[in-house]
Amino acid sequence: MTDRQRSDARRNHARILAVAEQEVAAHGANASLEQIARVAGVGSATVRRHFPTRQELLQAVLWHRIEVLCERARELTGAPDGREALLAWLADLVTYCVGAKGLATALAYDGDPTGPNSCASAIEEAAEPLLRKAVEEGAVAPEATVAELVGLIVGIAMVTEHHSEPQKAAERLFAVAVAGISPGS
Repeated sequence: MTDRQRSDARRNHARILAVAEQEVAAHGANASLEQIARVAGVGSATVRRHFPTRQELLQAVLWHRIEVLCERARELTGAPDGREALLAWLADLVTYCVGAKGLATALAYDGDPTGPNSCASAIEEAAEPLLRKAVEEGAVAPEATVAELVGLIVGIAMVTEHHSEPQKAAERLFAVAVAGISPGS
């Protein structure tokens, strides 16, 4: 949306996007465009005018979540404890991936992995300072990469997607991954 758009068009765009985010979280990539229009209080033609294809709407929903995750990484970068900041951000990533059906898949395969506008690239760029600080503090192995950590979270989200309580199962798997499986190590 540009600033030159009419205020009602900007409001419709924002409302459609907010409703679409809820519907995608509840129903995944197959969320009904007609239901999104109904809940947003607009016609289906208005939805299609703002988002001509389902893919464009899904990308907008995912990019909104990606931007929130990137902003959260930037907020945590100045935290005093690098390990805790990184773990807090990874826990947020778990929550987002589990709560937004389709986000884990977008992060797992986002087309051209070298593309500057890909979801995975944006996440990696934002999280790199968090990882670097944790590594500098000796809290994370120096060979660990953001891509590997994101891959771990994506795997957790994907394997728990059909669990009766996916968020709880994902949080438990994340805790096991952080603690490791060897006692006292």
